[in-house]
Amino acid sequence: MPEIVELGERPYVALRGTVAMDGIAAFADRMREVVDWLAAKEIAPNDAPFFKYDVVDMEAGLTLEIGFPVDDLHSGEGEIVTGVIPAGRYATSTYHGHPDGLVQATGDLLAWGEEQGVEWDATGDHWTARLEVYRSDPREVPDMNDWVTDLQFKLKD
Repeated sequence: MPEIVELGERPYVALRGTVAMDGIAAFADRMREVVDWLAAKEIAPNDAPFFKYDVVDMEAGLTLEIGFPVDDLHSGEGEIVTGVIPAGRYATSTYHGHPDGLVQATGDLLAWGEEQGVEWDATGDHWTARLEVYRSDPREVPDMNDWVTDLQFKLKD
């Protein structure tokens, strides 16, 4: 069942790109670039990896960042970007299953939000913070049907 929670700000390091819906998996495969960059800088992630959807436009493509929260704000380089996921109220839900089911889980959270009368922190297709947080480590949970993913969508203050 979705709920509204207060989350603190979270500095992060990520790879940013614009892809079509059918290009998300290939873009996700580039997460290793973020891992390698963090390792080279001796920066440790402090939580699970995430996808942050900045622009959700089914025709023009999705602008997203894939990365990790870290303790402090850093400077990116090349395709590696840094930023801060803002503090505030978030509508959240936890999805158990294969990532292919996240489209439906996202639709369910958006529908729940509409039923509750929440106001998303978004302007058109541009979101302040719309995240999928991947709680399952593929090395420990190889069956993607057993994965756990948290959805976190920021609400207007």
